[in-house]
Amino acid sequence: MPEADLALLIAAAKIAGKIALSHWKASPQVWEKPEGQGPVSAADLEVNAALAGFLQAARPTYGWLSEETPDGVARLSTQAQFILDPIDGTRSFLQGDSAFSHALAVVQNGQVTAGVVYLPAMDKLYAATAQGSATLNGVDIRASAPKAEPRVLTSKSTLAPDHWPGGVPVLHRHFRAGMAWRLCLVAEGAFDAMLTLRPSWEWDIAAGALIAQRAGARVSDRHGQDLRFNAADPHSAGVIAASPDLHADLVARMAPK
Repeated sequence: MPEADLALLIAAAKIAGKIALSHWKASPQVWEKPEGQGPVSAADLEVNAALAGFLQAARPTYGWLSEETPDGVARLSTQAQFILDPIDGTRSFLQGDSAFSHALAVVQNGQVTAGVVYLPAMDKLYAATAQGSATLNGVDIRASAPKAEPRVLTSKSTLAPDHWPGGVPVLHRHFRAGMAWRLCLVAEGAFDAMLTLRPSWEWDIAAGALIAQRAGARVSDRHGQDLRFNAADPHSAGVIAASPDLHADLVARMAPK
């Protein structure tokens, strides 16, 4: 079943990509979400509607959690769920940047069993199942080996000394838009780690977390706890993805002494 779900997610991602690219650099209508949650565009809503129609018709018993669909309790009583972000990196998308993706996952018993992250403007499709390898455009990928001064995707504020009782790690800081893509960049070894200390939405991380894990990275919340999905409050306490040794060092440095 994970393989069949993965094939379904790949087909859905390709549908989403065609819709998104039809709006990309075409100035779609934009609104601001309430409470400072950021922008949403006509493209986000059209992609969300297309994904809902396609995926829910194929798997009508699966629950549904999407950034662009009002949440409810119905998904909590389902045995499997779709968790997705129709367009991850909406700001980049609206600016005409290619760094946006479609992040789609299937979750069962709190664990991701199939995940796809597709960047249509770059023609990059990352995929994995819980029992298989992580791939980029069909080719296996692996997370990087530990380095003395790793290249880490994170914000500048994350490195404030008060977050690191055990000492700020020595690293080269970088940043890329979109949580899902950042996780995939760790999966392919382009960067050694990604981390955010802010509460993170499940739809931003579910697909990318599985891909990074199947590529050999350790993925957890900021406290080192395993991620679980389809929670009543669909947030994690931050995210860390890195090779196991680097992950352990980062978590240890953040732990109170």
